[in-house]
Amino acid sequence: MPVSRRKAIALIGGGAVLAATAAVATFWGTRTPHAALAPWDLAGGYDDPRLNAVSFGLLAPNPHNLQPWVIELVGDDGLLLHHDTSKRLPETDPLDRQIMIGMGCVLEQTRIAASAMGYSVDMQPFPDGANGPVAALTFASGGNADPLVAGIMNRRSCKEPFEDKPVPENLAEKLAAFADIYTDPAVVETLRKLTFDAWQVEYETPRTLQESIDLMRMGKSEINASPDGLDIGGGFLESAMALGMLSREDLATPGTYSFEEGVRMYKTMLEATPAYAVLTSKTNTRADQLDAGARWLRLNLATTQAGLALHPVSQCLQEYPEMHDHYAAAHEIFAGPGETVQMLGRLGYGPTIPRTPRWALEHKLKHA
Repeated sequence: MPVSRRKAIALIGGGAVLAATAAVATFWGTRTPHAALAPWDLAGGYDDPRLNAVSFGLLAPNPHNLQPWVIELVGDDGLLLHHDTSKRLPETDPLDRQIMIGMGCVLEQTRIAASAMGYSVDMQPFPDGANGPVAALTFASGGNADPLVAGIMNRRSCKEPFEDKPVPENLAEKLAAFADIYTDPAVVETLRKLTFDAWQVEYETPRTLQESIDLMRMGKSEINASPDGLDIGGGFLESAMALGMLSREDLATPGTYSFEEGVRMYKTMLEATPAYAVLTSKTNTRADQLDAGARWLRLNLATTQAGLALHPVSQCLQEYPEMHDHYAAAHEIFAGPGETVQMLGRLGYGPTIPRTPRWALEHKLKHA
């Protein structure tokens, strides 16, 4: 579970107080992992229009920030997106459904970015079947810029409490073009309980919690070396680590301050949720999952442009045995016969969130 500056203050407040000396201030000021954030500034700086488009695409949201993709250029106008199968979430996403939704996000953001550069993109999902590339893209000159392109560089997933402020009805109606939006206080309260209870299952099941802990990159050096997974960094947090107040072991151990504080903070975050967004599909094919990713990405960009924040809280949709009851409850609320709930997210007005680390595009290119 990523820990923000606000959460760091809470963690540090439970133990020693850090002196605000000049040396500490200097240390805090040098903790930004600039190398891991560089892909945001490099996006769009390539000669090949396919690389330009996908350099923006790779900034899209994806589960646990795994970035589980490999890019292959084909001929003069083609691009293949592959799944790097070493990047999976076998405990919480054993069927790779969420991974495929993340693939749908990157494909759609690539398409939107290409449109702003005057290119249309034809996408064929799984051109060689389930065991081949996830999608084949063909670029062609022409096409109009998708208006959602303006949200790409400011899009974030907000893992912080939202303001005590409702989502206006006119914005909820506008976003209903992308997802089902729930603002009724009674429904929202039901969903707060469902999402917290489901999160607790993941948090209190050792193997599912450990999956997240194994993906934590703690501190500037780790984040720059492996800019995927869950980044935990910044001056406050690295100071807490140096003082022995924040460690992987504590985060994995019930009863420790870090573990129990994680429960309190997540509950506080969910309680500060004025609205929810839900995506369902009629069936649950791989193509449906890619489509759900495209829809989630479009919803995310639309919320960004509307001045709102979005945060996926889809633990209750995960397909492993301990989550069965919450999965069933979510589908009873949202899904018709045969339908699958693909995404669930909290919606509201949130604080400014920093950029998330990314691998450089060159690291993700497949070379002959």
